[in-house]
Amino acid sequence: MTEEILSESRKNDRKATVAITITVLLWASAFVGIRYSGEDFTPGSLALGRLLVGLLALGVVLMVRGEGLPPRAAWPGIIGAGVFWFALYTVALNWGERYTDAGTAALIVGTGPILVALLGGWLLKEGFPTRLLIGLAVAFVGTAVVGLSNGNGHATTQGALLCLVAAAGNAIGVVAQKPALKHASALQVTAFSCAVGVLACLPFAGSLTTELSTAPMSSTLAMVYLGLLPTALAFHTWAYALSRTTAGKLGATTYVVPVLVVLLSWLLLSEVPTPVALGGGALSLLGVAVSRMRRRRVDPTSAVTD
Repeated sequence: MTEEILSESRKNDRKATVAITITVLLWASAFVGIRYSGEDFTPGSLALGRLLVGLLALGVVLMVRGEGLPPRAAWPGIIGAGVFWFALYTVALNWGERYTDAGTAALIVGTGPILVALLGGWLLKEGFPTRLLIGLAVAFVGTAVVGLSNGNGHATTQGALLCLVAAAGNAIGVVAQKPALKHASALQVTAFSCAVGVLACLPFAGSLTTELSTAPMSSTLAMVYLGLLPTALAFHTWAYALSRTTAGKLGATTYVVPVLVVLLSWLLLSEVPTPVALGGGALSLLGVAVSRMRRRRVDPTSAVTD
């Protein structure tokens, strides 16, 4: 029986690893898409358009799978994730990066996973494992190095505050989402959080309509991509992984995203990374590895008895 439980646990761990890998890859690609479509769409309209596409895709899957409304107990977390993460984080980050260089944005938004770990340890009773805290610190330094190596050192107060709002929105949204996954499926939590995000972004509907009529098709397609993959698929795989691990550990894995952004920018935008950026990326990966380490389990059958 014990062997069957361990086997099932390992299988779930592998599925969660695949899910979070898909998430970080797609979220990294989102930065390229945002940079491209952001030239023709304002921050609010881009967020609303992306969420509308994501909601449409998630709604179709929800109907095909026959999953209805989530239980009442899941709704506080769904509303929290929808308002603070899907809506507030997306709009604030799109807006903040217009007034903040990449280095400052990396420093401020990079506090998000740290806030997730602190809030998760406090509100979700996940504790504060030493390896997690050390890994977060190392990964944060690596992310800051990546950002500063590509930034021009300029930021307005407005931009810095918006990035701080984005980081806080991300942390609150993740911590709100975790309890909801105890009562509803990952698909339900993701789809209805996205719906809440759409409702919160409806004030931008007018600008979205206007900008859709003038934006080139390439920018519109980039927005559709953001909705289908980095939103619908990636947020779903994130929720799936979150239902199988702690918020702190999963949040730490997002420090891989800036490293992937550097590599994708190199491949797709011909932006050659500096040696300092590559070093910072390696440091981020090291920090993530440390944060994901587990304590070595002692096999009770190997213990020596008198």
